[in-house]
Amino acid sequence: MSASVAAPTGMFDCRDAYVRTVEALAANDPRIVAVVNDSVGSSKLGKFRERFPDRLVNVGIAEQNMVGVGAGLANGGKIPFVSGASCFLTARALEQIKADVAYSNANVKLCGISSGVAYGELGATHHSIEDIAWLRAMRGLTVIVPADPPETSAAIRAAAAYEGPVFIRISRMPVPELEHVAPFEIGKAETLRDGLDLTIIAAGTLVHRALAAAEALAAEGIEARVINMATIAPLDEAAVLAAAHETGGIVTAEEHVARGGLGGAVAEIVATRHPVPMRILGFDGFQPTGSAEWLMERAGLTADGIASAARDLIAQRRG
Repeated sequence: MSASVAAPTGMFDCRDAYVRTVEALAANDPRIVAVVNDSVGSSKLGKFRERFPDRLVNVGIAEQNMVGVGAGLANGGKIPFVSGASCFLTARALEQIKADVAYSNANVKLCGISSGVAYGELGATHHSIEDIAWLRAMRGLTVIVPADPPETSAAIRAAAAYEGPVFIRISRMPVPELEHVAPFEIGKAETLRDGLDLTIIAAGTLVHRALAAAEALAAEGIEARVINMATIAPLDEAAVLAAAHETGGIVTAEEHVARGGLGGAVAEIVATRHPVPMRILGFDGFQPTGSAEWLMERAGLTADGIASAARDLIAQRRG
């Protein structure tokens, strides 16, 4: 039995869902404001600026100031969506995220735009493949990695309603819309496909690839459970432990380095609570210059790559 996605009818940019949702929220809530680092275009907030010209603050190329301004607005009762390229937002302003947002428990919504290797051709300086690792280490900072436009919209709405700091990782890499089987809820995983032979846990742009891998494995008689782990922090530990107990092996897949991200978070639970064989799929460090799709293929972050890792895990268990 499986509850899987419908055949993709198109590919979509999650930034569009992000801006539509923020605009809709702002139309009904005067507390909603946007803060950007000269990134109105890449964040697609042009229409927001036109509709709410006094509610968009552009600090220029000054990410540390941007996060500080966001924290100040939150302290003044606003709900700031601090939006910028994830590579610069999370790296250049890491101290401000730590001190002004996470430590201070400020009601700031950090929106990492064009995350992962979306800026592939611009090289390692513009790749954002370490962001989950250093952000999930901060106690109290919620980290969300939506898989498609509907989940992006739901995550933005949930973040706006949530009292506390949130980071939402928003992709520009085209993805299909999934057939979700449960409404988005912060801290809750979604099982998109049932299976008892092993579990594939994925986030963001890897979720639809995980489902495609499960389809290929099913043709070989291997039934893989597929979990969409949209919230990385706090992690749905119950879903991870159920996967370990019930399927005996876990493959994780993410558009991130293979250390410290989703795979690391899952491994921490598995290693200390119910050890089972694992494969952690991700990048192996700084990446060369190239298209996002080429970089994903090079790292094995494809349906074929996920299926291959699953076969390897199954073979190990069968000894």
